[in-house]
Amino acid sequence: MDPSARTPAPDPLTVVEDLGRYVLDSPSSFHAAHAAAARLDSAGFERLDEAADWSGPGTPGVRGRRYVVRDGAIIAWATPADLPPAAGFRILGAHTDSPSFKLKPRPTTTTHTWHQAAVEVYGGPLLNSWLDRELRMAGRLVLRGDDGAPVEHLTATGPVARIPQLAVHLDREANKGLALDRQQHVQPVWGVGAAQDADVLALLAEHAADGPVDPARILGYDVVLADSQPPAVFGKDGALFASGRLDNLSSVHAGLGALVREAEAVEAGPHVAVLAAFDHEEIGSGTRSGAAGPFLEDVLARVDAALGRTDAEHRRALAASVCLSADAGHLVHPNYQGHHDPVNTPEPGAGPLLKINADQRYATDAVGAGIWAEACARAGVPYQEFVSNNRVPCGSTIGPITAARLGIRTVDVGIGLLSMHSARELCHVDDVAALGAVAGAFFTG
Repeated sequence: MDPSARTPAPDPLTVVEDLGRYVLDSPSSFHAAHAAAARLDSAGFERLDEAADWSGPGTPGVRGRRYVVRDGAIIAWATPADLPPAAGFRILGAHTDSPSFKLKPRPTTTTHTWHQAAVEVYGGPLLNSWLDRELRMAGRLVLRGDDGAPVEHLTATGPVARIPQLAVHLDREANKGLALDRQQHVQPVWGVGAAQDADVLALLAEHAADGPVDPARILGYDVVLADSQPPAVFGKDGALFASGRLDNLSSVHAGLGALVREAEAVEAGPHVAVLAAFDHEEIGSGTRSGAAGPFLEDVLARVDAALGRTDAEHRRALAASVCLSADAGHLVHPNYQGHHDPVNTPEPGAGPLLKINADQRYATDAVGAGIWAEACARAGVPYQEFVSNNRVPCGSTIGPITAARLGIRTVDVGIGLLSMHSARELCHVDDVAALGAVAGAFFTG
């Protein structure tokens, strides 16, 4: 593919402002999948139903621009008009969830007239970063429909809750080391009054996406807290960007934008381009919509079957495939330099990260590093390596899971952040745009 045939990537400020809009539309994984679907609809992608036949007479088929949603995850793809028999997939994998707090069963409590919401800790958030912020509640409600069958509704409030910190007058040692009890100290307040007047589920029912619903019909719910402060560009020369959920909506947005922008080039190219945005990465990915579940494997197998490929051709296609596991990484923290490798020192604005780990907590190998370097060169984007300090344990991503489950060569990459797993994370504007540009080059390369 001639690079000049690709659609030019938008300028960094335009990209980061659009990422901000996507974050605001995506306070939960379910909203992230829904917002991505809306963007795909606008770009001519057609939604397929997992329970439907994808290849029978009268079906839309899998050729062209298609996507499928499973709970809080979404997989979208574009196929070439003339697909070689065993052409591989170019997959960008990411995740739609972020560390947060999730509503428990019987979520409404009242203490000394303070209405509170009972929550569990979801994933590994920096707990103190969630204190004294105005928070939203967002997710999905499952209601009993008129025919008795369950019906899903998205719901999202505005700023409604807050986890209040204890005043320093009542804890003189707070600035010497804040220790939060994960049960007692993180339950948010959301109102005041008599206990009989409090009902978190009624509040969520009032804010259902399609209009208020009857809380008495709620059968179940998956609801999390999210920061309500809008994303912001700030700092010298407007170089910095702060937002909730950059880990990992920054990668979902990069892959989504690239797939939409490059769909026409992909349709004239040699392989299928795929965005796979999973849920539940922050809690291990072992769910039906997580990377350790069968979602991607199911979709790729069904796509190949609908394209008329044999099982042998499908396995050849997987062997010829590559996955970019795109997830945020770490920049050198200026106040904690000793926590980083002394030689590999990622800096803001110097390009997205190639993430490497000897124990394969990141799936990058030498061949994958070469594929990444080629995509960056085609995009005209610099990149930098990340490796952990030997004294600091390395995290992991969907990368090793995808590589082990499907045998696809996988490369771990992502933008660099400060304050990862905070309620509000920080990155460089240029790095956001650079990741999207490389994703486009990867899809079309």
